[in-house]
Amino acid sequence: MIGPVLMAACLLAAAPAFAQAAGDHARDPKTTEVWAPVPTIVATPVGIAPSDAIVLFDGRDVSAWESEQGGRVPWSVADGALTVVPGSKGIRTRQSFCDIQLHVEWRTPVETKGFEGQNRGNSGIFLQALYELQVLDSYNNATYANGQAGSIYKQAMPLVNASRAPGQWQSYDIIWKAPRFSQGGGLTTPARITVLHNGVLVQDDTVLAGKTEYIGAPSYAPHACAPLYLQEHDSKVSYRNIWVREL
Repeated sequence: MIGPVLMAACLLAAAPAFAQAAGDHARDPKTTEVWAPVPTIVATPVGIAPSDAIVLFDGRDVSAWESEQGGRVPWSVADGALTVVPGSKGIRTRQSFCDIQLHVEWRTPVETKGFEGQNRGNSGIFLQALYELQVLDSYNNATYANGQAGSIYKQAMPLVNASRAPGQWQSYDIIWKAPRFSQGGGLTTPARITVLHNGVLVQDDTVLAGKTEYIGAPSYAPHACAPLYLQEHDSKVSYRNIWVREL
Protein backbone atom coordinates (compact mmCIF):
# COMPACT_ATOMS: atom_id res chain seq x y z
CA MET A 1 0.00 0.00 0.00
CA ILE A 2 1.28 3.46 -0.85
CA GLY A 3 1.43 5.73 2.15
CA PRO A 4 -0.05 9.24 2.20
CA VAL A 5 3.35 10.90 1.92
CA LEU A 6 4.40 8.80 -1.09
CA MET A 7 1.00 9.37 -2.78
CA ALA A 8 1.34 13.14 -2.41
CA ALA A 9 4.86 13.00 -3.84
CA CYS A 10 3.61 11.03 -6.89
CA LEU A 11 0.82 13.56 -7.56
CA LEU A 12 3.23 16.48 -7.32
CA ALA A 13 5.60 14.78 -9.75
CA ALA A 14 2.78 14.18 -12.24
CA ALA A 15 1.26 17.70 -11.97
CA PRO A 16 3.54 19.37 -14.57
CA ALA A 17 2.63 16.71 -17.14
CA PHE A 18 -1.09 17.19 -16.51
CA ALA A 19 -0.73 20.99 -16.70
CA GLN A 20 1.20 20.72 -19.96
CA ALA A 21 -1.50 18.47 -21.51
CA ALA A 22 -4.26 20.85 -20.43
CA GLY A 23 -2.31 23.81 -21.76
CA ASP A 24 -1.76 22.13 -25.12
CA HIS A 25 -5.49 21.43 -25.35
CA ALA A 26 -6.35 25.07 -24.56
CA ARG A 27 -3.95 26.31 -27.24
CA ASP A 28 -5.46 24.07 -29.94
CA PRO A 29 -7.73 26.27 -32.13
CA LYS A 30 -9.73 23.24 -33.26
CA THR A 31 -11.28 22.92 -29.81
CA THR A 32 -13.36 26.08 -30.44
CA GLU A 33 -14.23 25.54 -34.10
CA VAL A 34 -17.88 24.79 -34.98
CA TRP A 35 -18.44 23.44 -38.51
CA ALA A 36 -22.13 22.52 -38.46
CA PRO A 37 -24.80 23.49 -39.10
CA VAL A 38 -23.63 25.68 -41.98
CA PRO A 39 -25.51 29.04 -42.20
CA THR A 40 -27.76 29.43 -45.23
CA ILE A 41 -26.30 31.59 -47.99
CA VAL A 42 -28.26 34.80 -48.60
CA ALA A 43 -27.43 36.94 -51.63
CA THR A 44 -27.33 40.68 -50.91
CA PRO A 45 -27.17 42.59 -54.20
CA VAL A 46 -26.79 46.37 -53.85
CA GLY A 47 -30.11 48.21 -53.80
CA ILE A 48 -32.17 45.02 -54.02
CA ALA A 49 -33.90 42.98 -51.33
CA PRO A 50 -31.94 40.01 -49.91
CA SER A 51 -32.57 36.75 -51.72
CA ASP A 52 -34.56 35.29 -48.80
CA ALA A 53 -36.79 38.36 -48.37
CA ILE A 54 -40.48 38.69 -49.18
CA VAL A 55 -40.79 41.71 -51.46
CA LEU A 56 -43.90 43.66 -50.48
CA PHE A 57 -43.50 46.55 -52.92
CA ASP A 58 -40.99 46.78 -55.76
CA GLY A 59 -42.16 50.03 -57.29
CA ARG A 60 -44.95 48.51 -59.38
CA ASP A 61 -46.68 45.48 -57.91
CA VAL A 62 -49.14 46.04 -55.06
CA SER A 63 -50.55 42.51 -55.03
CA ALA A 64 -49.13 41.93 -51.52
CA TRP A 65 -51.45 44.66 -50.18
CA GLU A 66 -55.12 45.41 -49.77
CA SER A 67 -57.24 48.22 -48.36
CA GLU A 68 -57.69 48.15 -44.59
CA GLN A 69 -61.34 47.41 -45.38
CA GLY A 70 -60.44 44.68 -47.86
CA GLY A 71 -60.34 44.98 -51.63
CA ARG A 72 -58.01 46.84 -53.96
CA VAL A 73 -55.30 49.23 -52.78
CA PRO A 74 -56.71 52.77 -52.94
CA TRP A 75 -53.34 54.56 -53.08
CA SER A 76 -51.57 55.73 -56.24
CA VAL A 77 -48.56 54.07 -57.86
CA ALA A 78 -46.27 56.22 -60.02
CA ASP A 79 -42.52 56.60 -60.62
CA GLY A 80 -41.73 53.61 -58.43
CA ALA A 81 -43.56 54.96 -55.40
CA LEU A 82 -46.74 54.02 -53.57
CA THR A 83 -48.37 57.25 -52.36
CA VAL A 84 -51.17 57.88 -49.89
CA VAL A 85 -54.40 59.26 -51.33
CA PRO A 86 -55.81 61.43 -48.53
CA GLY A 87 -59.17 60.23 -47.33
CA SER A 88 -58.78 56.77 -48.84
CA LYS A 89 -57.96 54.81 -45.62
CA GLY A 90 -54.84 52.80 -44.88
CA ILE A 91 -53.52 49.60 -46.44
CA ARG A 92 -52.39 46.28 -44.98
CA THR A 93 -50.45 43.26 -46.17
CA ARG A 94 -52.42 40.20 -47.19
CA GLN A 95 -49.89 38.07 -45.29
CA SER A 96 -49.55 38.04 -41.52
CA PHE A 97 -46.21 38.28 -39.70
CA CYS A 98 -44.72 37.83 -36.23
CA ASP A 99 -40.94 38.24 -35.74
CA ILE A 100 -39.44 40.08 -38.72
CA GLN A 101 -36.72 42.22 -40.21
CA LEU A 102 -38.45 44.98 -42.17
CA HIS A 103 -37.03 47.53 -44.61
CA VAL A 104 -39.17 50.50 -45.65
CA GLU A 105 -38.27 53.66 -47.56
CA TRP A 106 -40.54 56.68 -47.24
CA ARG A 107 -40.82 60.31 -48.29
CA THR A 108 -42.90 63.20 -46.94
CA PRO A 109 -44.29 65.92 -49.26
CA VAL A 110 -42.05 68.80 -50.35
CA GLU A 111 -44.76 71.38 -49.72
CA THR A 112 -44.91 72.23 -46.01
CA LYS A 113 -46.50 75.69 -46.01
CA GLY A 114 -49.50 75.71 -43.69
CA PHE A 115 -48.61 72.33 -42.16
CA GLU A 116 -47.00 72.11 -38.73
CA GLY A 117 -46.47 69.50 -36.02
CA GLN A 118 -48.49 66.33 -36.47
CA ASN A 119 -50.11 67.71 -39.63
CA ARG A 120 -46.86 67.64 -41.61
CA GLY A 121 -46.14 64.42 -43.49
CA ASN A 122 -47.95 62.16 -41.03
CA SER A 123 -48.28 58.41 -41.58
CA GLY A 124 -47.24 55.34 -39.65
CA ILE A 125 -46.00 51.78 -39.92
CA PHE A 126 -47.96 49.43 -37.68
CA LEU A 127 -46.30 46.15 -36.73
CA GLN A 128 -48.89 43.38 -36.35
CA ALA A 129 -51.46 46.10 -37.14
CA LEU A 130 -51.29 47.31 -33.52
CA TYR A 131 -47.92 48.88 -32.70
CA GLU A 132 -47.01 52.13 -34.50
CA LEU A 133 -43.60 53.31 -35.61
CA GLN A 134 -44.27 56.94 -36.46
CA VAL A 135 -43.67 58.40 -39.92
CA LEU A 136 -43.59 62.21 -39.85
CA ASP A 137 -41.75 65.17 -41.34
CA SER A 138 -39.58 65.91 -38.30
CA TYR A 139 -37.12 68.18 -40.12
CA ASN A 140 -37.28 71.55 -38.32
CA ASN A 141 -40.81 70.68 -37.22
CA ALA A 142 -41.58 70.84 -33.50
CA THR A 143 -43.97 68.33 -31.95
CA TYR A 144 -44.08 66.13 -28.86
CA ALA A 145 -40.96 63.95 -28.73
CA ASN A 146 -42.80 60.64 -28.47
CA GLY A 147 -44.75 61.53 -31.61
CA GLN A 148 -41.93 62.56 -33.95
CA ALA A 149 -40.37 60.41 -36.67
CA GLY A 150 -38.64 57.35 -35.26
CA SER A 151 -40.81 57.25 -32.15
CA ILE A 152 -42.93 54.37 -30.99
CA TYR A 153 -45.99 56.55 -31.01
CA LYS A 154 -46.93 57.88 -27.56
CA GLN A 155 -44.52 55.39 -25.93
CA ALA A 156 -40.84 55.87 -26.76
CA MET A 157 -39.10 58.91 -28.24
CA PRO A 158 -36.21 58.24 -30.64
CA LEU A 159 -32.66 58.41 -29.33
CA VAL A 160 -31.88 61.14 -31.89
CA ASN A 161 -33.65 62.99 -34.70
CA ALA A 162 -32.16 61.56 -37.91
CA SER A 163 -34.70 63.14 -40.25
CA ARG A 164 -33.92 64.40 -43.74
CA ALA A 165 -35.55 67.41 -45.37
CA PRO A 166 -39.06 67.03 -46.81
CA GLY A 167 -39.13 65.51 -50.28
CA GLN A 168 -36.04 63.37 -49.64
CA TRP A 169 -36.26 59.60 -49.40
CA GLN A 170 -35.63 58.16 -45.95
CA SER A 171 -35.35 54.60 -44.65
CA TYR A 172 -36.32 52.52 -41.67
CA ASP A 173 -34.63 49.20 -40.91
CA ILE A 174 -36.60 47.43 -38.23
CA ILE A 175 -36.10 44.33 -36.09
CA TRP A 176 -39.43 43.34 -34.55
CA LYS A 177 -39.90 40.71 -31.88
CA ALA A 178 -43.59 39.95 -31.42
CA PRO A 179 -45.13 39.64 -27.95
CA ARG A 180 -45.89 36.18 -26.61
CA PHE A 181 -48.98 35.13 -24.70
CA SER A 182 -49.78 32.10 -22.58
CA GLN A 183 -52.57 29.69 -23.48
CA GLY A 184 -54.67 31.50 -20.92
CA GLY A 185 -54.10 34.83 -22.67
CA GLY A 186 -51.59 36.34 -20.25
CA LEU A 187 -48.53 38.22 -21.50
CA THR A 188 -45.37 36.13 -21.17
CA THR A 189 -42.97 38.26 -23.23
CA PRO A 190 -43.56 41.88 -24.32
CA ALA A 191 -42.89 43.14 -27.84
CA ARG A 192 -39.44 44.58 -28.58
CA ILE A 193 -38.22 46.76 -31.44
CA THR A 194 -34.91 48.02 -32.81
CA VAL A 195 -35.01 50.74 -35.47
CA LEU A 196 -32.37 52.40 -37.64
CA HIS A 197 -33.54 55.65 -39.24
CA ASN A 198 -31.39 56.53 -42.24
CA GLY A 199 -28.77 54.15 -40.86
CA VAL A 200 -28.80 55.72 -37.38
CA LEU A 201 -29.98 53.79 -34.31
CA VAL A 202 -33.10 55.45 -32.89
CA GLN A 203 -34.76 52.56 -31.00
CA ASP A 204 -32.42 50.17 -29.21
CA ASP A 205 -34.24 46.93 -28.32
CA THR A 206 -37.09 49.03 -26.93
CA VAL A 207 -39.66 47.15 -24.86
CA LEU A 208 -43.26 48.11 -25.66
CA ALA A 209 -45.84 48.56 -22.93
CA GLY A 210 -48.66 47.51 -25.23
CA LYS A 211 -50.50 48.46 -28.40
CA THR A 212 -50.54 52.03 -29.67
CA GLU A 213 -53.19 54.29 -28.17
CA TYR A 214 -53.92 57.89 -29.14
CA ILE A 215 -55.44 58.55 -25.72
CA GLY A 216 -54.67 56.60 -22.58
CA ALA A 217 -52.03 54.11 -21.50
CA PRO A 218 -50.95 51.23 -23.75
CA SER A 219 -51.91 47.69 -22.79
CA TYR A 220 -51.78 44.17 -24.19
CA ALA A 221 -54.52 41.84 -25.32
CA PRO A 222 -53.67 38.39 -26.71
CA HIS A 223 -53.35 38.13 -30.49
CA ALA A 224 -51.66 36.06 -33.17
CA CYS A 225 -49.44 37.04 -36.09
CA ALA A 226 -51.03 39.89 -38.03
CA PRO A 227 -50.55 42.04 -41.15
CA LEU A 228 -48.31 45.07 -41.49
CA TYR A 229 -50.36 48.23 -41.83
CA LEU A 230 -49.50 51.59 -43.42
CA GLN A 231 -51.52 54.51 -42.13
CA GLU A 232 -53.37 57.12 -44.16
CA HIS A 233 -53.32 60.37 -42.19
CA ASP A 234 -54.39 63.05 -44.68
CA SER A 235 -50.88 63.53 -46.06
CA LYS A 236 -49.38 62.42 -49.39
CA VAL A 237 -46.58 60.32 -47.89
CA SER A 238 -44.89 57.95 -50.35
CA TYR A 239 -43.36 54.51 -49.84
CA ARG A 240 -41.02 52.34 -51.89
CA ASN A 241 -38.65 49.36 -51.66
CA ILE A 242 -40.54 47.51 -48.93
CA TRP A 243 -39.34 44.03 -48.02
CA VAL A 244 -39.47 41.74 -45.04
CA ARG A 245 -37.57 38.72 -43.73
CA GLU A 246 -39.28 36.38 -41.32
CA LEU A 247 -37.09 35.59 -38.31
